[in-house]
Amino acid sequence: MNHIRLEKKGLRGLAIAESFRENDTTSILAGVVMRRDFIIDGFVFGKATIEGDDATDTIISMYEKLARQDISFVLISGLIISMYNIVDIKKLQKEIMIPIIGVTYEESDGIEDAIKHHFPNFESKVTQYRKLGSRTKVPLHTKHDIYLRVEGCEVEEAKKLLDALTLQGAIPEPLRVAQLLAKAELSHIQ
Repeated sequence: MNHIRLEKKGLRGLAIAESFRENDTTSILAGVVMRRDFIIDGFVFGKATIEGDDATDTIISMYEKLARQDISFVLISGLIISMYNIVDIKKLQKEIMIPIIGVTYEESDGIEDAIKHHFPNFESKVTQYRKLGSRTKVPLHTKHDIYLRVEGCEVEEAKKLLDALTLQGAIPEPLRVAQLLAKAELSHIQ
């Protein structure tokens, strides 16, 4: 298990968020490398297929494109993206060997029923979804709750990191910037 060295001012992470429009066949994934002191230190883009199974490999490819040894963790805005394109957090962590933190913002009873309704051959999607395991509710210093799935670190470490990276509300700053970048890139390619 890796540890996130929270004391490092120059601690860097890769934050990934997506954006897509109704009727799109792919979503834009934007990655932002941001230091713990909020200095932006790099960008990377990728695409994931709507309703597909390529999100995990896309994120691995985005990380590899950066070709950097100084990224200490990956934050992802949701592990179920692009209309049920499920990120395999265990495979992702095993491949890039740094902590992975999936962040969501809403309480939910899960999406297994929605998957069964949406996909005629739903078995593999349900299996992928179940592999994610349950989320852990975490209160931030901002008085907002977030929900985490982590691999390669402890939930308490992830909470400390996200408290340090969240200036206001519930969305950690690196993920907020990644989301803005994904939306800007999406509007650029119309």
